[in-house]
Amino acid sequence: MNTNIEYMATHSVEDIKEYLNINLSGLTEEEVLKSRDKNGSNKVKKEKKKSIAERLAEAFINPFTVVLVCLAVVSTITDIIFPMLHMFGNTKKDFNPVTVVIILTMVFVSGVLRFIQESRSGDAAAKLLAMITTTCTVTRQNKSHVEIPLDEVVVGDIVYLSAGDMIPADVRIIDAKDLFVSQSSLSGESEPIEKLATVCEKKDNITEYTNIAFMGSNIISGSAAAIVISVGDHTLFGSMTSAIAGESVETNFTKGVNAVSWVLIRFMLVMVPLVFVLNGITKGNWVSAFLFAISVAVGLTPEMLPMIVTGCLAKGAVSMSKKQTIVKNLNSIQNFGAMDILCTDKTGTLTQDRVVLEYHLNIKGDEDSRVLRYGYLNSYFQTGYKNLMDLAIIQRTEEEEANDSQLLDLSENYKKIDEIPFDFSRRRLTTVVQNHSGTIKMVTKGAVEEMLSICSYAEYNGNVQPITNDFRKRILKTVDNLNIKGFRVLAIARKDIEKQSCSVDDECEMILMGYLAFLDPPKESAAGAIKALKEHGVRTKILTGDNEKVTKTICTQVGLEVRNMLLGGDIEKMSDEKLREVAEDTDVFAKLTPSQKSRVVSVLRENGHTVGFMGDGINDAAAMKVADIGISVDTAVDVAKESADIILLEKDLTVLESGIVEGRKTFANMIKYIKMTASSNFGNMFSVLGASALLPFLPMESMHLILLNLIYDSCCSAIPWDNVDEEFIKLPKKWDASSIGKFMIWIGPTSSIFDFATFIFMYFVFCPHFVSHGVTYNNLASHFSGNELNQMRATYVAMFQAGWFVESMWSQSLVIHMIRTMKLPFIQSRASAPLALLNFFGIIVITVIPFTLLGKTVGFVSLPLPYFIYLIPCIFAYMILVTAVKKAYIHCHKGWL
Repeated sequence: MNTNIEYMATHSVEDIKEYLNINLSGLTEEEVLKSRDKNGSNKVKKEKKKSIAERLAEAFINPFTVVLVCLAVVSTITDIIFPMLHMFGNTKKDFNPVTVVIILTMVFVSGVLRFIQESRSGDAAAKLLAMITTTCTVTRQNKSHVEIPLDEVVVGDIVYLSAGDMIPADVRIIDAKDLFVSQSSLSGESEPIEKLATVCEKKDNITEYTNIAFMGSNIISGSAAAIVISVGDHTLFGSMTSAIAGESVETNFTKGVNAVSWVLIRFMLVMVPLVFVLNGITKGNWVSAFLFAISVAVGLTPEMLPMIVTGCLAKGAVSMSKKQTIVKNLNSIQNFGAMDILCTDKTGTLTQDRVVLEYHLNIKGDEDSRVLRYGYLNSYFQTGYKNLMDLAIIQRTEEEEANDSQLLDLSENYKKIDEIPFDFSRRRLTTVVQNHSGTIKMVTKGAVEEMLSICSYAEYNGNVQPITNDFRKRILKTVDNLNIKGFRVLAIARKDIEKQSCSVDDECEMILMGYLAFLDPPKESAAGAIKALKEHGVRTKILTGDNEKVTKTICTQVGLEVRNMLLGGDIEKMSDEKLREVAEDTDVFAKLTPSQKSRVVSVLRENGHTVGFMGDGINDAAAMKVADIGISVDTAVDVAKESADIILLEKDLTVLESGIVEGRKTFANMIKYIKMTASSNFGNMFSVLGASALLPFLPMESMHLILLNLIYDSCCSAIPWDNVDEEFIKLPKKWDASSIGKFMIWIGPTSSIFDFATFIFMYFVFCPHFVSHGVTYNNLASHFSGNELNQMRATYVAMFQAGWFVESMWSQSLVIHMIRTMKLPFIQSRASAPLALLNFFGIIVITVIPFTLLGKTVGFVSLPLPYFIYLIPCIFAYMILVTAVKKAYIHCHKGWL
């Protein structure tokens, strides 16, 4: 690749055309296919596509399934291998593969569900991204300026580049005009680099070639034509991407999930050794104690967490797409919901993005077609990105040319001979045109203050007069009056020159002609959208390059409070510490440069906010990259779309509000699963710990715990489709691992109260009555002996374990309805139909198991009907207590989930 670039940079265009066997009239369809076969397609493989086997392995390997596999290994040794060995010895041990089967089923169900969800998620993401198209302009088959998708570009294509474009591939510049390119992502250089069409000397570093532009960089200003010399993985960008493929960046989302996982693992590290030692000492069987302790660890882990997280994200992305919001990065959904400050430009967000040229005024403030004429010459002949004001000037001129001979056939009567493109420091654009008589005119259009700095004269009453201080004040007053009324004003100046090539230094001693006043009326929906965002805890801050008077007028019209306003000049004088302080209470930042926008976003993030930036222009890309979440629209310039995490199909804050709400619903359902599962499992394990110390037998076998967890977690697989209370989505939510621990400590032991009540009831009342004629387990030896004693003890334990098995599922399943909302369940807030039905199905399955062959296989006996006469009021009382504890928790911690 380096050799190829070196050759292209150090040889003439004629040599390159011969080398590639092309001409400047564009490739034919046949030549395109041949080039693609020979040089590859223009797609960069950011990650090697994983095989089905690799994706299956990833779906099955996570910390929680590793615990299950460890348990399966231990159970295989104790329940399968040892009994098989004992078959050849004198001792006898039961051969029991059920535990291993259940564990492996659990791993299988968790892994398969995750694999399915991730496959659907990937397919959904691919379909959504396919809706976003980035194109470039090429010459094909003698047809100039044809728009094609970036990935259809091939080596040998002639491409045309202008401000805002992404470089589609590695290209050799063959014609350039004031072309400045940002290639900081490749070379680390923060300043834009000027690119030229001249042949270069050999360089040590290929990024130093000034006639080569690289894929992944973008045009800041100017225009160019270029030949594509490398595509896809063969570009410099492609080789760098391949080198780092597989490396992942830890986002706030992944940090949150990992933090939650470690909270659960720490609880395991405490509980498992306690259960192991306690059962080993009290029961005397250390192998069984070890197996049971591992089961407790399984009981504490939400095995379905990876699948639930993936399911929530996939469901969220699809739901957001229905609301005109495309998610480029699934993990950004949570940041979208957590956003508490939205920074946005004014144009097209608060306004209709439908700029109309209302007035073309001379210095006196009268309508003057000569001002419109010069405005047209500037806007029509500039080759860079034509913004909405350029289009408005062209449209107005075409509308009026039939009634004004001065405006007739301007594009035919003039030709462009030079141009000085717009940039954000000068804030103006110049074109140099020549008429049929050979007169050369320099025409400059730009922001009023910047134009006054280069104008020494003004055309007034048909005469050219010097601009005095009084004259300047009258001009600024006229412009201020227009700004206050909401008009955006540009100034037009001219100068007759003799030379055909100009530079920025020639923008001096010009003659001010007049003003172009544009109106971009506010959107009817803007006021309601800003109010809705505020109600959802999102503060809107305006970051614009426009002047403060127009911005303030528009903000007032849409009901946006302007508590304070900062200008770019003010920001430039502030330290970061001062800006961090002032930015909190400032709602509008005006006359900003791109670097100042990104600086404001950075200090807001440093203040602890989750900041979104919404933009669509070249000047927004830097701020979008430093924001927590970049938001753009599908009509944005290429570099803005590439920088975005979220792309809106409509540039409207109303659409944005819908996306934020969906992001919060996604987060709510993820955190809901983690907290309800962790707290209920912790409660069960807390009960196991107490029962292990007090009971002469295990309150539940390891296989029972695993079977219970398998069915419960399967029922939770519908949580991504659960309803979310309006109260939860009112305010932004962030990952807080410490809240998981607090939640477990409050809610978990609550269930243990009723577990212990069930222990007491089953041990002292129910089992003695239905099994041993009123005799408790400890006293069985004094009333029975031999096989009858063994049978009695086995039935006693089997009924006890079956009773707690059913009670655990009932309490775990019904508490889902209590925990999923801070309201009264079933009355004020109802679970979605899929979750409720799956939940009810799980309760039925668990309840029926003791009465089936499976129940007998795992060591249960059928439960008599009177057991349910105890169970129903017990669960009802449990739900009442959980509601009371929930209210106390909300009062203490000022929140719920």
